[in-house]
Amino acid sequence: MSGGVNLAQLRALVAVAESGGFGAAAGELGISQSAVSHAVAALERAVGAPVVHRTGRVRPTPLGEQLLPHARAATASADAIAVISARHRGGPAGTVRLAAPATVCQGLLPGLLGEWRAAHPRVKVRIFEGEDDELAAWLATGTVDAAVLIDPDPAPAGSLQLAQDSMHALLRRDHPLAGQPVVDIRDLEDDAFLLSEGGCERHIREIYRRIGARFIPTHRIRDVGTLISMVHAGIGVSVMPALAHAMIPAGCVLIPLLPRVTRQLVLTGPADRPWHPAVTALVATAGGVPGG
Repeated sequence: MSGGVNLAQLRALVAVAESGGFGAAAGELGISQSAVSHAVAALERAVGAPVVHRTGRVRPTPLGEQLLPHARAATASADAIAVISARHRGGPAGTVRLAAPATVCQGLLPGLLGEWRAAHPRVKVRIFEGEDDELAAWLATGTVDAAVLIDPDPAPAGSLQLAQDSMHALLRRDHPLAGQPVVDIRDLEDDAFLLSEGGCERHIREIYRRIGARFIPTHRIRDVGTLISMVHAGIGVSVMPALAHAMIPAGCVLIPLLPRVTRQLVLTGPADRPWHPAVTALVATAGGVPGG
């Protein structure tokens, strides 16, 4: 590439920025930490200024932040060319960076990853777990190659609806309603409500809108694990999607909730640029999965 910048240097910058350190970047790239350091240093000589802060937490400098979108685009294009070539030699290959919310990572992706490994052994999938509202931004900026988005409107062309996931009441097992086949949200009015401030908040508000009631949560919790632990401790109740079943301890239960509100889980590549060919292969392999 012109100006003395090459793909190895750009890959090193992206890996250091995304992993937060030279050692972790070396593991991601499969090279030595020294090689990563030399590649970043060579990039800095080529552009004439530091691209990462090396003191304290390793992070991009303002110049590094400006270079990152272009570095991601360049490395993604190079990977796509390699994958297209590999496809003609015997199927898709390469690494796909896939973003998904925590409930999808635990409740849906383990099965999909097994299917993908069997169907496309030359494709490696790296998972990026994030909040619902982060995923579309990561996809748009090129931080990831694909994402499982929640209720995208409109869904990008070529995307696949993986599942329809319904909202459930999360109760401690000794709660008076824990043995019921369904729970009406009105029956939880006397309980302290724990709200996860992730992407499910709008679905919970929709439930209360349908019954014409004000929604006033008692506690606001950012971390889903903390919320589950608090329900398990008897501090209150909550509402979570059915896919959260893999995260729920034995002392709690998920029960279908009325009014019924669902979310659509859609596997897609970016809307504004060509997809990594391996993403296309993964979408074609993943059949729609029934929701809860």
